This record gives sequence, structure tokens and C-alpha cells, in this order.
Amino acid sequence: MSDRPSEWDKYLLGSVLFISLLIGGGTASGLYTDTLIEVAAIISAAAVFSQTSGQRIPYSILWLLIFAVTLMILQIVPLPAGMFNGLRPELLLGNPLLAGETRFRFVSVGVGRTIECLLYLVASAAFFLSVLRLRTEQVHALLPFFFMGVTCNGLAGAIQYSLSDDIAIEGLLPFTINAGLFANRNHFAALLFVSIPFVVYYGLFRRHLLSGSLGLVTLLLLLLAVGSRAGVLIGLAITVLSVVFLSARSKVSGFSILVIFIALSAYTIGAWTKIDADAIDPAFGRGEFARTTIEGIKENLATGVGFGNFQKSYQIYEKQWMIFNQYVNHAHNDYLEITFEGGIIAVLLMIGYFILLFAALVRIRRDPLQKAAFLSVFFLLIHSLVDYPLRTEALAMTFAYMNAIIFHKGFADRLAQKNKLIEVDHNGDKLFVPIGTSS
Repeated sequence: MSDRPSEWDKYLLGSVLFISLLIGGGTASGLYTDTLIEVAAIISAAAVFSQTSGQRIPYSILWLLIFAVTLMILQIVPLPAGMFNGLRPELLLGNPLLAGETRFRFVSVGVGRTIECLLYLVASAAFFLSVLRLRTEQVHALLPFFFMGVTCNGLAGAIQYSLSDDIAIEGLLPFTINAGLFANRNHFAALLFVSIPFVVYYGLFRRHLLSGSLGLVTLLLLLLAVGSRAGVLIGLAITVLSVVFLSARSKVSGFSILVIFIALSAYTIGAWTKIDADAIDPAFGRGEFARTTIEGIKENLATGVGFGNFQKSYQIYEKQWMIFNQYVNHAHNDYLEITFEGGIIAVLLMIGYFILLFAALVRIRRDPLQKAAFLSVFFLLIHSLVDYPLRTEALAMTFAYMNAIIFHKGFADRLAQKNKLIEVDHNGDKLFVPIGTSS
């Protein structure tokens, strides 16, 4: 009697992913729902790591995460004040600490916000590393949890848009729900379009073409209803690329692919009506946010202002005629915001991640699930050029899961095992044939 491998870790991590998609759509700081998700992710990761696993975690990824966490910790450690001379403006020197005659300062101009960001990163990294320790079939088995979360958001969005174009739900969660279960409609759109490659994968490779097609049509219609310009354009692009790249190795007929492209053509017509050239960036908007953020980066590139302190620091560089009742809470470009908050080291870490990500693309060319995950990650990173989707727990955990699929060693090992040659004796001659073939 053989022992069956345990499955509790799959259900544990799947529940964390599902819960994050249900209650993790807020963008404000200090939300108790985000804290609950982070605590659940860390505890679940501790439980998973307490068990032995045959899966290997890539050292390059592990070191990248260690450096990222170290950078955040250094921002909340008191350092000699003399180190900051000439590195940043006087207004952003941070709070001093007096110890005898020696003055110390923090890199972060708001230690509390940086600690909050540190917990956010540790929880996402813990979930990511936990998924890397699962067996390959368990990583596959997390997809239903993801689909359930997307379905709940889609149903909530469909109900909202069927009642009114502008409906907000208050009191259910500690933030106002404006689209699906998200506070921001652009982030709801991001969840929809990152789901598309997985729906295409499900239809093409799991032999559920009809249900996959219905799911794809539903996602595209919801994207049109949301009205996010970036979401509509990215949704169109990611659908086309998903069909092209994933159908190459599927057994779906050419006629089915043709029908999908005809439907996409009709969707393109609807998408074009959502794009108003005059509304993309009026006299001031994301372009002005970027210019002001770059000004702040120039004066704080060496150390950054501390993660989570964009809003406080941005106001120092904000032009007088750009001050209104509504304030700028994010740069609407995650790369600029991370550079402003983390400095030159954060830039190097982002470059390191991009190198690892595109190096992984060479290794995952033959696995459709990994290719689907790469497409989702790639377009989520593109969306981060004009928004801040990864600032929500729902999309951060989704991002962690998709990266775990990309960097999981088990997929490559399974492919190597499938292609491994064994020596057999055939009529007295030694031949080498792949495992699973008949001699």
C-alpha cells in the first residue's frame, strides 16, 4: 500500500489566492482586509515550508527577493546623518534620532508606510516561494481557485453594469467597491485581461473549447463594459497573442481559430469606440505626473524617499497650478514610482527581474501553461506603465502565482523526464526510444 502525497498545501494556498481576489481589491493604505491576506499568506507559507519538498527554488530568484527585502529593511534602520549630506533635499532628510551627540536619520521619510510595504512584499514573496515548492500537478490545481475568484469578480461587475453605469457599493468592505470587487475599475480590468491567456489555455489544451470560448467572450464584454482604455487595448492584444502562441501546439482545428479571429475583429470595432484621443492625456494628467516624479527622482536617486512615501514626497515637487482638491496618490507608472521610492538600487533590482523573466521565456517555450502565465505577467507589466495594478493585494497575489508558474522547476523536469531516453533490447539490437513509446 503506497502513501498518497498530501494535498492540504494545495488547498491552503488556493484558499489564500481565492480570498485575496475576493477582498484584496482596495488601494488605500492600512486596510484590515490587506492585513488579513498578508497574515494568511505568511502563515500558509510557514506551513508549506515546514514540509519536505522535492521541488527546487531557483537561487537567482531567491537572491533577488533577499536583496529586495534587505533594501526595505535598510530604509527603516537608523543611519548616521552625515551619510545623507548632498544626497537629497533638506525637506526630505527624514526624521532625526538623537543618541548622545550623534544624529541618526532614516532613509524613509515615513517609516510606518515603509514597514507596511515591507509586510506587503514579504507576504507576496512568501506566497510565491510556497507555490514554487508545490508539485507540478498542484500548481495546475490552483487554477480553479483563480478562476473562482475571477468569476466572483465578473458576476459582481456584471450585476453592477446591468443596474447602472456608475454604481458604488459601500459598507461591505473597508473600501468603496466601484468595479467588480475592486475600488478601481482599471485594476478590475487588469484582473480580467490577465485571465484571458488562462481561459484560452483551458479551452485549447483542456479540451473545453466551448466553455473556454464562452468565458473569453464574457471577459471581453466585461472589459468593454468597464470602459478602461488601457484595459480594452491590452485585452485585445493579449487575446490575439494568446490565440496565436498557444494554438500552435494545440489540437484545435483551423476553422475554430478562424471563428475566434472573426469574433476578435468584431471586438476590435467595439474597442475602437472606447478610445477617445482627446481624453487619453489632456492638458495635464499622467504625463504631468510622470514629469513631476522624474524631477523627484533626479534629487533622490541615490537613496530614494522610502517605499510607501510617494504621496508625501511628490507634493514637494508638485507645481502650484497642479494643486487641486483631488491630490496625486500615485505616479500612475509603477516603474517611476518604485524608482522614486527605492532609488538606484530599486532600478537595479527591476532590471535583474526583467533579465530573469525574459531568460525564463527561452525555457518555457514548450509548456502552454507557462506561456500563458508569461503573457499575463508581460501585459500586467505593460499596464504598470500607465497605472499601479500591483498595489492591490488581489493582483499582487495573482502576479506572485503567475511568476511561480513561470519559474517553477517542475515543468522543465517533467519535460526532461518525458523526453528521457531508455535503452531497450530489440531483436538483439540496442535502441534508444523515448519513455512511453512501444519498442
